[in-house]
Parts: sequence; structure tokens; C-alpha cells
Amino acid sequence: MAFALLTSVPPVFGLYTSFFPVLIYSLLGTGRHLSTGTFAVLSLMTGSVVERLVPEPLAGNLSGTEREQLEAQRVGAAASVAFGSGVLMLAMFVLQLGALSTFLSEPVVKALTSGAALHVLVSQLPSLLGLSLPRQIGCFSLFKTLAAVLSALTQSNPAELTISALSLALLVPVKELNVRFRDRLPTPIPGEVVMVLLASVLCFASSLDTRYNVQVVGLLPGGFPQALFPTLDDLPRILADSLPIALVTFAVSTSLASIYADKYSYTIDPNQELLAHGVSNLISSLFSCFPNSATLATTSLLADAGGNTQLAGLFSCIVVLSVLLWLGPFFYYLPKAVLACINISSMRQMFFQMQELPQLWHISRVDFAVWMVTWVAVVTLNVDLGLAVGVVVSMMTVVCRTQRVQCLALGLAEGTELYRPLRESHKLLQAPGLCILSYPTPLYFATREQFRYTMEWHLGLGERSKLSPKLGSPLEKGAEPIRVAVLDFSGITFADAAGAREVVQLTRRCQDAGIYLLLAQCNALVLETLTRAGLLDRMNREQLFVSVQDAAAHGLERLKTTGPKICTVWV
Repeated sequence: MAFALLTSVPPVFGLYTSFFPVLIYSLLGTGRHLSTGTFAVLSLMTGSVVERLVPEPLAGNLSGTEREQLEAQRVGAAASVAFGSGVLMLAMFVLQLGALSTFLSEPVVKALTSGAALHVLVSQLPSLLGLSLPRQIGCFSLFKTLAAVLSALTQSNPAELTISALSLALLVPVKELNVRFRDRLPTPIPGEVVMVLLASVLCFASSLDTRYNVQVVGLLPGGFPQALFPTLDDLPRILADSLPIALVTFAVSTSLASIYADKYSYTIDPNQELLAHGVSNLISSLFSCFPNSATLATTSLLADAGGNTQLAGLFSCIVVLSVLLWLGPFFYYLPKAVLACINISSMRQMFFQMQELPQLWHISRVDFAVWMVTWVAVVTLNVDLGLAVGVVVSMMTVVCRTQRVQCLALGLAEGTELYRPLRESHKLLQAPGLCILSYPTPLYFATREQFRYTMEWHLGLGERSKLSPKLGSPLEKGAEPIRVAVLDFSGITFADAAGAREVVQLTRRCQDAGIYLLLAQCNALVLETLTRAGLLDRMNREQLFVSVQDAAAHGLERLKTTGPKICTVWV
């Protein structure tokens, strides 16, 4: 019910979204410990779409009938978004695109959820303070909401402010106790349930809704909603809004399922997860549910309580079913401020993800930069654009890192058959006239210039050979000219047409310079691309080797009659 308020729909639709999706995922999902249903980030993203499609009238002061019509339109819009995200995930399943989850890196997902948690906190401030403010959407909505709250701060409802303070004073310590004493408690303390009961009884006994104008949940309709096909008049526009929601649903659910699968030694099928969540969103949208996914808090709670299979979700369905059929009237006097407090307290785990930043800085500053850029984009813009910025920046860091790799000159470590970089502190054997190079990055249009520059510098080809060589280079002062070159292609995982043509050009230039070129450890896919580009027109298959050792031995045989003996060098 609390997350339904984030979605801008009546609270009862949060119960529907906690029943149908859980039931469907229990039958189709592969995550044994995964708990599905309402999720704060998705609710916030869906709420932004709903507010944009069905905005609150500027005049305000709606009559009862007009308010019901507005809520019905918003419920329809939320269900349409769920339908669209379900269709997109099913299309991804048909195309077997489960591997797309790898493009949403861990820093992007964690920064996304942390930034969205801040959006949730700010969006709940009007409910905490008892203010009736229109919901801000679009870029800079967080700052617009803060400005609106500060401007209307003097109009706060003291009764709702008191309820919010007392609720947070109970919920936050209980959350902390559940985390600190997780291993000692037989079951987590149900702080939310206790808070709901206390607040409902207090509001009923004191008539807070009529005497102090405290907003309450009101009557929850009993039973199930009538199955309706979502309105698809705006389907093209809704699909554009549903795409980021579908990606976040899949990324969060698959990541969470993988964490518990690794912890309890079983495997999940990403494509089957696409099917499960796609069917879950599609079918539940027929019953006026909004988008759903795996949830962080309830999954952790389910695992701590001893749930080991998808059947655990069926028991939570029974509890929700009892509320829908019989217990709904008991929530009539529940203050909406309490639901806002539950929303905020449930974000605890997402806020604390920022504690990992010092460790992330120590491990990888590139990942730290991706985390920060994504978080700033989510906070300043919105969740949708922040996700897009995070993915683009994450992909760009991969491209940039492939362009900044270092080509290594190798030498034979004495007493072994291993070839090590010449810059390492090992006693290495190096044959004058023989150069062994390892190029550890894919060879494609973005790296071909770097590949050409590196080969020219190491092999003494063209204008690059006139540059001053660095320590450990085969071109050090007084070194014998290179006559045999071995290229270790084990680090080249793929090559495109531009990269393949660059290798063919290198082969021609080596022939013109009198350098005998050998290729080692070239995988089948790369070799096929090089062959199609005309490599075998420039060299024989005898110049292709399975290992660097074999290629180096062949090169030494070629140098044996005219070249000097192997010498020992210290690097």
C-alpha cells in the first residue's frame, strides 16, 4: 500500500500488485529465494509516467466523482505501463536477450537504486508534513519538490508531523535491531505491522481524520478487481516509457537472484527470468496492477525467515488474500503519513550502499567514477535519464580502456618455458633480432590506430621508429634490428573488418622491411576474420602457431644461421 502511493494510485492496488505477480512468479521463476511484488524504484518511475499522462488538474478541489475518474485514469495508465513492460520482456525472451543484464554493471545498478532512494525520500516529504502539493515530474524534480516543500513549510499539519516523527522513531531502530541481531532473532521484529496497528487504533480512538484533518487510507474494496484489458491508445508512447522500467525490472531481479543463487549454490536462467517477469507484468496488468519486480527488503526477509523455494511466495499470497477478502476494513483509519514513513524506512539498505564508495575507490577508480556520474544523473535529472547516462558512461569506459592498453614486449624467463614482460624484475633471455609482442585488447575500428602506432614503434616501421624508445623496448640504443617478430594474439578476443585490414597491412609492411612475421594463439573467430580480409595472401599457414613458445622456437631457428646467440639481460 505504501508503494502504491509512490505510483500515484489508491493503496488497494498495492495489495493487488503484491498478490498476482507473486503467484505467477512462483510458477515460472528460477530464483528460489526471490520475493516479487512492489518495488520502490519501479513505483517511483511508474508514478512519474502516471503523473505526466494523467496530471492533477490545476484548479484542484475535485468533487468525489471527479476524484474517482482521475484515480481510474491513473490506474489505467499504470496498468498500461505494466502491460508494455511485460510485452517488452517477453520480446526479449523470444530473442534470447537474457545476456543484456551484463550491460547494467554493478556500479550502475547500485547508483541507480541509491539515487532513486533519495527521490523516494523527497517525494514523501509532503505526506510526512501533511502538505497537499502537486507531484513534480521531469528533470530536476527532486529540487523542485524540495523548493515547494520549503515554501509551504508553515502550512504543515502538526498532527501528521507528530505521527511521522513517532513512526520513524519506532521503525528506524527496529530496522537497525533486525540487522544487528539477525543471527540471534528467531524471526525479524515486525515493526511495520506493529506501527500500522498502533497508528490505526490511535487514529480511530482520537478521530484524528475529522478533528485534525489527518489523511487516512479510507475504505479498501473487498475482493478482486474485474479483469480489464489496459487502454492501448497511447501504446507507442507508453512503450517508450516502459523500456527503462523493463530494463530496471530485469536488471534488479536478475542481479538479486544471482546473489542468492551463488550464496546457496544453485543456478538461475536469465532468459527464464525474462519470461517469468514478462508474464507476471503482462497478466497482472489485466487486474489493474502496476509494474512489479524482485524486491530487496522482502527477499532478504524471506531468506532470513527460512524460505528455500518459490513456494514461500504462496504463503505471502495467502496473507495478502486474507487482507483483500476480510481484513481490508481494519485499515480504514491508517494514516497515509505512516505509509510514507514505511516507504522511507524501507530505503535504508539503498542509502547504506554509499558506504561501499571508499572500498570501490580503492579497487577501481573507473567504477567509482561510473557510480558517481550515474548517481548525480539520477538525482539531478530523473531515474530514466540517469539510467541511460549510467549505461552510456559505463560502456564508454570500456571503449576508452580498450584504447589505452599497453602492448608488452616479452622475454623468456630463465629456467622456464614462460614468456614474461621485459619490464618485470626477472632474469630474462632475449634473442637479438627476435621481438615477441603481446597485444591484450580487441582489435576493432576504435583501436586500430593505437595498434598501428604500437606496432610501428616496437618494430621500427615508418615515422614512429624515429621516436625515442622507452626502457625495455626492442629498439633500445645499440640493439640489433628486428628480423623476426612474434605477435601474441591471445588477448585479441575479436576483430572487425577495420582491425583485420590493419593486420594485413602490417604483414605487408613487415615483408617490405624484411621482418619475418609470426602469429601465435589466434582464436578461431579472429583467424576467420583475418583470413577473409586476405591475411593468407600475405603469409603462409606455417607462420601461424598455437603457442608463443612454438612461434619463438621457429623464429630462433630462422635466426640460427646468421643471428647471434641468445644473451642474458637484466631488466
